[in-house]
Amino acid sequence: MAKITLNNIAHSYDGGNSYALKAMSHEWNDGGAYALLGPSGCGKTTLLNIISGLLQPSEGQLLFDDVDVSSLPTEQRNIAQVFQFPVLYDTMTVADNLAFPLRNRRGPDKLSAAEIDHRVQQAISMLGLEALAGRKARGLSADDKQKISLGRGLVRTDVNAILFDEPLTVIDPHLKWQLRTQLKQIHRQFGHTMIYVTHDQTEALTFADKVVVMLAGEVVQMGTPQELFDAPQHTFVGKFIGSPGMNVLPCELAGKEAVIDDRRIALAREYPTLNGVIELGIRPEFVRLVNSGQGLPVQIVSVEDVGRHRIVRAQLNKHRLDIIVPAHQPVPSEPGVEFDSDRINIYQNSQLVGWEHQL
Repeated sequence: MAKITLNNIAHSYDGGNSYALKAMSHEWNDGGAYALLGPSGCGKTTLLNIISGLLQPSEGQLLFDDVDVSSLPTEQRNIAQVFQFPVLYDTMTVADNLAFPLRNRRGPDKLSAAEIDHRVQQAISMLGLEALAGRKARGLSADDKQKISLGRGLVRTDVNAILFDEPLTVIDPHLKWQLRTQLKQIHRQFGHTMIYVTHDQTEALTFADKVVVMLAGEVVQMGTPQELFDAPQHTFVGKFIGSPGMNVLPCELAGKEAVIDDRRIALAREYPTLNGVIELGIRPEFVRLVNSGQGLPVQIVSVEDVGRHRIVRAQLNKHRLDIIVPAHQPVPSEPGVEFDSDRINIYQNSQLVGWEHQL
């Protein structure tokens, strides 16, 4: 496994000033599990392909364990990559597909037949492919083919990193949770450096130790799932993470209060004078629905029952406000809301100013 260092990495596909990936410098620990998360077109696959060697960056250096590999081809970087759609040999059996990358090794890295068989059987067991081991890949379901593709990445135990480019896209939704759990267990067992590209926050948050949130070719925040939930450093992160995402409301500051239109909300601290666009961010989990005459009056727009709780869509003056309430809690006909002041984030020009809640 390897520590991966991005040293002012940037990339422009047309060689001009239009950057698909803007200059970034980060260090990812040996043996870490990382997810690159963001909407389509944000640069996450571009970054993954630079790490794998499928793309050479326009600027900067990529280092594996402090060795510059920026100009090395993919085959010399000793990485495994699993793509969105399975790449298999249809005429080979499942076991032979898994063994193929191991049998092709030459020189001092050549493995014995016994070692190859051991690793293949281990991968088959990890992914629950025992019943299919002797079957040809042709004719298998898309789910099973992608499990084989995952196995071809996991069967190599000596790689610098294993890269996953939206590997569960073609997987049946009922199997996604199972495979995510297996990948997490494999990471804990073997300590591979893993980088996982996805636009699905559930995949990212359940897989990764650290999530790298990207927007328009930039990393806007890298942190643990808890950090992204509690203290999103950018309003985009707050809105993108969560179901529903964070409420973001324009406000003014007056001492230890935020003023939204003519409504005043208590804050946990007093902020210095701020210029630019000032916004209050609070997650729906920390907005309380109260009876008429309490809190700030709101209008209920809709109520969505999602089982263990309900999502109340409301209007605070002209601003949309999402509230999560327990399934058993009645919704008042003339409700108000209260905000947990310890869970309020204040943003200046979309950037986090302060956060008071202690983990």
